Parts: sequence; structure tokens; C-alpha cells
Amino acid sequence: MMNIKSFLYSALGTVMIAGVLPAQAATQSMIVAGGCFWCVESDFEKVDGVTDVVSGYIGGTKESATYKDVSRKKTDHYEAVKITFDDEKVSLETLSAYFWKTIDPTDSMGQFCDKGSPYLTGMFYQDEAQQAVFQASLDAVNETKPFAAPIVTKLIAATPFYVAEGYHQDYYKKNPIRYNYYRKSCGREARIDQLWGEIASKNIAKK
Repeated sequence: MMNIKSFLYSALGTVMIAGVLPAQAATQSMIVAGGCFWCVESDFEKVDGVTDVVSGYIGGTKESATYKDVSRKKTDHYEAVKITFDDEKVSLETLSAYFWKTIDPTDSMGQFCDKGSPYLTGMFYQDEAQQAVFQASLDAVNETKPFAAPIVTKLIAATPFYVAEGYHQDYYKKNPIRYNYYRKSCGREARIDQLWGEIASKNIAKK
């Protein structure tokens, strides 16, 4: 059976998935922005219980989104991912806690070497229950973070999510040399290690 990611970008290309994946989904899906969506997709696909991760765009001012438009920083869309997970294997709380340790939540300009609106961080709640979980997660991070800088990552009500072009999906698998070079040269690993003292995505493996 074709998985949902393959269906979405092979059949529809870059489309709004609100009509396919409801904007107000159940808590077995989660939308976050953490800079380059190639990296966020890679980090979350490692987690046991995560069944699919789709790269896309959210939060902009236009009623459609393409990489060309978003990358020009004229639409205010975030690069984001929609994560589908089995909540009997991994909870929204666990995924939220993991998210923080895969980003630099202190950067108000973007992430690592990528700056501008597409690369800002955010957690996009799809209902009041998710909002409460995200808020509790943010509160916990503010209480326990091992650095003094304030958290600037926003909690935002989800708006329509637009699936990114097919070549962006699973980019880290399709282009491992380019991806690994980009991730290292952009300083993502080094900055996360500096902030958190550990690289969360290196300490978790999908079973």
C-alpha cells in the first residue's frame, strides 16, 4: 500500500493538504518548524512510534506555497514538518520534549546558517489539547534549560499545511552526501551540542 507521503506528493505535487489531512487532526499528528525541513524530517523519522514525516510549509500569508516563493522570504511561511505517530508507542509529550533538543530555540532570526522567515521555529497546535501539551513542554524547558538565553520559539495555532515538492521529501535519504555536508557545514550539530550538551537525534534510534 502506498504510504501517505508518497500519495500526497506523487499524486498532487505541492498542494494544500487540509482537504486530505484535516487541519484539526487528532493528536496522532504534530506540526513543528525547526529550520531546514530536511533536518527536522531526518530527526523525527528516527523516533520509534513515528510512522511518517512530511515536509511542507505553514503559517504564511498566501493561499498556496511553493519552495520558490517561500525561499524568497515573501510569503512568511515556515518550513515545517507534519509528523504522524502511533500514540500507543510514543506520546505527544515525548515528541514535544524531543523537539526542543533538536533546535536552537534562542534564535529569533532563523536556525544555524539559515536566516529569515522560512527558518524560524514554531510548534503549531491543532486543537486545545495540543496547545496545552505544547505549553507544558515550553514551561518545562524554561524551568530546566541549561543556558541563560530566553526561548523565542512560538506556539501558534495551525493554519493550512502545504506539502513541499517531491524532491524535498526524504532528502537526507536521497542525497546523503549533500545532506550530511549541508548539516555539518551549517553548524546544526555543533550549536545543539553547545546549547543542550547532547545531540538528541544521535541518541535515539527507530526500532
